[in-house]
Amino acid sequence: MAFSPFKFLQEVRSETNKVTWPTRRETMITTIMVFVMVALASIFFFASDQIIRSLITFLLGIH
Repeated sequence: MAFSPFKFLQEVRSETNKVTWPTRRETMITTIMVFVMVALASIFFFASDQIIRSLITFLLGIH
């Protein structure tokens, strides 16, 4: 079977037209939510690390 670059590009363009692209508002909301979740995760892991550090320090008697 022969490869036709022109036909391939037509098919790519056809498939690209089927994609539902997000609006600017949807993109902004999603980006903000990602930053919020990253901030919450970093706070959670920082607090967990501090609690574990305190427990280990107490158990081992390290000052």
